[in-house]
Amino acid sequence: MSSRPGRAVRRALTAIVPVTALLTLAACGADTTPAADSAKATAADSPGLTAARKALAKYSERPTAIPVTEPVGKKIPTGKKIDFILCGVQSCEDLADFFTAGANQLGWKVEKIHTQGTPESVQSAYEKVLRNKPDAVVASGFPRAVYAKQLAQLKEAGIPVIQSNADDVVGDGIELLKNGPKDVAVQGEMLASWVVSDSGAEANTVYFDLPAYTILKPVKDTFAAKYKEWCEGCALDTVDVPITSIGKDMPDRVVSYVRSHPKVTHIVFSLGLLNVGVPTALKTAGVADKKIAVNVGDAQNYQYIAGDLSDGAMALNSHETAWLQVDALARHFTGQSMEVDQKAVLPNMLITKDNLVATLEDFPLVEDYQAQFKALWGLS
Repeated sequence: MSSRPGRAVRRALTAIVPVTALLTLAACGADTTPAADSAKATAADSPGLTAARKALAKYSERPTAIPVTEPVGKKIPTGKKIDFILCGVQSCEDLADFFTAGANQLGWKVEKIHTQGTPESVQSAYEKVLRNKPDAVVASGFPRAVYAKQLAQLKEAGIPVIQSNADDVVGDGIELLKNGPKDVAVQGEMLASWVVSDSGAEANTVYFDLPAYTILKPVKDTFAAKYKEWCEGCALDTVDVPITSIGKDMPDRVVSYVRSHPKVTHIVFSLGLLNVGVPTALKTAGVADKKIAVNVGDAQNYQYIAGDLSDGAMALNSHETAWLQVDALARHFTGQSMEVDQKAVLPNMLITKDNLVATLEDFPLVEDYQAQFKALWGLS
């Protein structure tokens, strides 16, 4: 993905919206007969809607603790060199910045190696890593099939590779994987809990997906499964879009779809970047009555929520993930296993206008995560 919007616009790598009444229906003369009221009461009491509201309440709470509590317990060596391979979108740049901030606390040096997200550029980045011979490699977003040859060489050289947000598994050279397929599936459940709750289990939803990012498939699959479970009979359509649509024709694609599917009530994006420019385009087209939720929220989407242009976003745990990666390497460099970090369940949060933390930048889910990690490292 070589094209990048402005920084506030492109911040990205799931979302939920506040539960509101469908006032539009009432304003347009919705059926207020006893039969209609009875049907609504039945839907309100349905097991699916009850389950969705319970899930939404849980995911709307802000986490207060990092997922690791065991101190490193040994003096962490300084002077380590880490290569961080970027995936080509702003969310990976952010992740690298957060990682660097944590690494700086331990006196390590981080070199960023950029890619365009293409197989060729990723392989080239790993070739550079092999020449650099760092103490460790951190990357995000790439399945091992893209760099299998280089991974085998790094393993032979004893250089650990840790990954996040990748469709992969631990082992054969990858020492740590966070936000893998099993971890991100919950994001689809979070999105479904909002859509079903917000609609009173009467939604008509379109889900825009980026199939090029295979790590997003578990999100889509879990969303569809939970949506079907909680919202019986609710319509759902999935539209695949190319990476090249980000920052370019995505708003036009959405407007075109909504105009040809006027019954749609909710729009869900598998990545926050897909929503950039969409609210304005919908308003200009006179179809701004749709509810919007995104997976992997960012500063732009938080600003949309604050301005009532969008409704919610799943806030990715980028800060906590990055510092947990630092924690894992601290344990590795002191001769310990990374297992405590691999088993850690990272926090998640569903952002709406009711619990919005900030709008100008990506924010940590755990407010004092730095202090909590530094305590584990013996720095406080």
